[in-house]
Amino acid sequence: MRIHLVNPSDVSFGVAVITPRWLYVLAAATPEQYGPPTLVDETLEPFDPNDIEAGDIVGIGIHTGNAYRGYALGRQARERGAFVVFGGVHSTLYPDEARSIGGAHAVVRGDGDLVWSQVVADCVAQRPREVYEGGRLDGRSFFPGRWELLPPGRYMWASVQTVRGCPKHCSFCSVWRTDGQQPRLRGVSDVIDEIRDLRSRGYRFIILADDNFYPVTLTDLAAAGRRADPAALHALEALREERFELMARLAELPKDMAFFTQITMEAAEDPAYLDAMARARIKGALVGVESVTAEGLKSIYKDFNLAGDALVERLQVFRAHGVHVLASFIFGLPTDAADTFDATAALAQAADVTFAQFVLLQPFPGTVDFERWERTQTNPLTIQDVPITRHWLLPTSLRPKIYMPHPHLTPEQIRNYTQQVWDRFYSLPAIWKRARCVKSLKMRLAFVLVSKLYRQMYANTGIATDSARHAKANRMARYLARSCRRLFVAPPGSLQTVE
Repeated sequence: MRIHLVNPSDVSFGVAVITPRWLYVLAAATPEQYGPPTLVDETLEPFDPNDIEAGDIVGIGIHTGNAYRGYALGRQARERGAFVVFGGVHSTLYPDEARSIGGAHAVVRGDGDLVWSQVVADCVAQRPREVYEGGRLDGRSFFPGRWELLPPGRYMWASVQTVRGCPKHCSFCSVWRTDGQQPRLRGVSDVIDEIRDLRSRGYRFIILADDNFYPVTLTDLAAAGRRADPAALHALEALREERFELMARLAELPKDMAFFTQITMEAAEDPAYLDAMARARIKGALVGVESVTAEGLKSIYKDFNLAGDALVERLQVFRAHGVHVLASFIFGLPTDAADTFDATAALAQAADVTFAQFVLLQPFPGTVDFERWERTQTNPLTIQDVPITRHWLLPTSLRPKIYMPHPHLTPEQIRNYTQQVWDRFYSLPAIWKRARCVKSLKMRLAFVLVSKLYRQMYANTGIATDSARHAKANRMARYLARSCRRLFVAPPGSLQTVE
């Protein structure tokens, strides 16, 4: 009996940007008596179902975007006599779907770190339960990744999680519903030990794969301070102090290391926090800007962000404190107009963000937006007998790019305008101008290469969706990824050699 853990993907590049953390965490959670599991990340190479034998256990983790591929793998594994177990965000939301469509014997909802060993034991005993409730674990219970199982030469950046959960309630995001709004922090020493392990394996660039690296804002502290009972304030102060302790420990790690994370805009109001991030060599952060207009922000319950010139100033604060921004914008909001796209491109350039992504509004399960949209679909469009309200059950090539009718713009206009913004922001002159954020000519050229790779892998608004264009784009991304990887890694060895 063997255990297989599979990260599904429709596209394989041979080299991937970030390690899929869940694979290595569940590998660590697998009891030793069953031997090391076989890990398959399909962003590297497709999974071969011929590797499965009767009685094996196949664990498949899915989110909405790769559920279709994951279900196909589950059915293949079950046909070959394996026990099939699904987990991940999408399985947590739709456990019945994983069983009826994906061939699952069992589904894990919530955190899998502790419950996985019981799932394996039950499968070995040939009596798996239909559903296992993993719940929301305390951060001290999170497993580190079993990084000795990493395939050599395949990933650019490693991933470590320091906190799970986000106190916000953005309408387009499911994290606060699936992971909760209460921040669950890992122990500082556990995080540092895991990072040191990865550095010993040659990984210098680490993604701090957190739902929100800034879980306690100054606004939160002020609100708690106005309460008669000081308990809430003391709890928040303790969380904040622990974040500063973590950043102080990160600053003590080898100087050739760099970290990146995800954070809310409110961190710009907290110069002490940004300065601590800079000292910790947290070089960049994905910041959810989402919309450049006050109306757009209000429509997605993110009116704690700023708009217009105030937004430009707020984003520039990050750079002033040594933290580069990957700004994320959403197009297709009902408040968007034809001039919103040019305004967004101009703002991204004026704010001097280092990277940007421009994504289309999509109704993802578990979000307020999805529930609101689903309620309006009393007689939904069907494609190959699949209602559009279950769009993830369609092949990627058949899924619409725009789901929600827009009051002013056609789907084709939204897609065309969005693609123009991508092309404008990632034109060679624009990239070269932003490359001044690094000093040497070699690093500026590297910045251009990385920018083009990012554009190639993520600008998928779908103006041309034919297979020939996709194949060409994937070949280019594969080539760029192999070249880029050499920029981010170092020879494996003891930490003493790089202190």
